[in-house]
Amino acid sequence: MRAQNSATTASSIAVVDPAVTPRATAAITTAAGSGSASGPVPGPSAGRSGAVLAGLGVVAFSLTFPATAWGLESFGPWSLVALRSVLAALIAGSVLLAARVPLPERRHWAGLAVVGGGVVVGFPLLTTLALQTSTTSHAAVVVGLLPLTTAVLGTLRTGERPSRTFWIAALAGAAVVIAFTVRESGGALASGDLYLFGALLVCAAGYTEGGRLARVMPGWQVIGWALVLCLPLAVAGSLVALPLEPVHLNARGVLGLAWVAAGSTFLGLYVWYRGMAAIGVARASQLQLAQPLLTLVWSFLLLGEEMSAAAPVAAVAVLVCIAATQRAGRRAARVSRPVRS
Repeated sequence: MRAQNSATTASSIAVVDPAVTPRATAAITTAAGSGSASGPVPGPSAGRSGAVLAGLGVVAFSLTFPATAWGLESFGPWSLVALRSVLAALIAGSVLLAARVPLPERRHWAGLAVVGGGVVVGFPLLTTLALQTSTTSHAAVVVGLLPLTTAVLGTLRTGERPSRTFWIAALAGAAVVIAFTVRESGGALASGDLYLFGALLVCAAGYTEGGRLARVMPGWQVIGWALVLCLPLAVAGSLVALPLEPVHLNARGVLGLAWVAAGSTFLGLYVWYRGMAAIGVARASQLQLAQPLLTLVWSFLLLGEEMSAAAPVAAVAVLVCIAATQRAGRRAARVSRPVRS
């Protein structure tokens, strides 16, 4: 029978020929599972590698706020966002050109536009504007809510159905992160919180759509084409912003720009989308519960911001919640894995 990809809504059945090689059998089964109501159905090794890739993406993302704070030492907020998009798009475009990757199918361009609008333009711009008045530790509250928001959107968009145990652990993890980050910020809302809440929504949409597209094309192509799609807007923004905002180049500012362009925007999203495609949007999103705590560590080491004694306690609680969501995700994958005949 024909197995439809994740861009369709019809269910699919995997019929596996015993004569097919194990590698081909795994590919066929995964392709069939990616279009099912329960999302991707990875084998044990694929699940582990997917979790590792998504975890590497979280580490890359955790450096984004400190690197942005460094970048703001040299560039204005609009210039920084525009330049990071231009540089990331040039990197992505060069890789796509060198690999001679054909243009995506027309039906994927709308999804790529959502990815570009969410993670290439919307989230970087809104968080950069917020960091003008908020500390990086306070801005981490948006990441505390992001895993749960992404999981919810993922279930609505991709048809994944995480278990009740998963949702309990996800809610508990979000509660721990929110309580900790609000406590660290003194419990008061900052003037940049509207930017942060807007960033939360657009980033979750970009993550969800990117995770869905990564089932039908390689993850690096998803972010690569999204960046290329946004390149004209980024170039125009650079031409407008640079003459209006002062530029004071220093080593930290240049390093900050380089990281948010190459590390956070391209490499980080590449491994993140690959991980999402392997283990599912909802399960991968919960690994991001660790991001605010990692951001606090980087802020302490790179920016000299204070970190309270409650951080290790919160870290242990978050790790327990992450372990619970990953275990629930693996159990659901084993239950829903197609029976080979």
